[in-house]
Amino acid sequence: MAIGWLTVLKVVPWVELARNAPKIAEGARKLWDGVAGEKRAPTSAPAPGAAPVDGAAPLDALVARVDRLEADRAHLRGQLLASTDLINQLASQNAQLTAGVEALRARVVWLTRMLIVVGLLALAALVLALTR
Repeated sequence: MAIGWLTVLKVVPWVELARNAPKIAEGARKLWDGVAGEKRAPTSAPAPGAAPVDGAAPLDALVARVDRLEADRAHLRGQLLASTDLINQLASQNAQLTAGVEALRARVVWLTRMLIVVGLLALAALVLALTR
């Protein structure tokens, strides 16, 4: 199981991900703002292909159909809002994650440099001790 995670971590282009995280977060915010701010469109236009209404029964059927379609549309809009909210949250978490990974990468680079310096100092001390 750990091998799979290691493979995934090695395959992910972390530098590109860190570089593009602000763009991803901004795109998610724009998507959320666009969907959440969308106004309800007026539905005054007749449906294409609708037959002329002669009696009350067909009119009731059309009204029921429109009501059902409006309910379906409202449900789908709710799902879209929930999805874009989730995308926005994931983009924010992704930005935080990549910032944390970048900070850890910088820390590892610093620690590696310090380890090299300590190693060189130890080697110099060993050479000094052996030459006396």
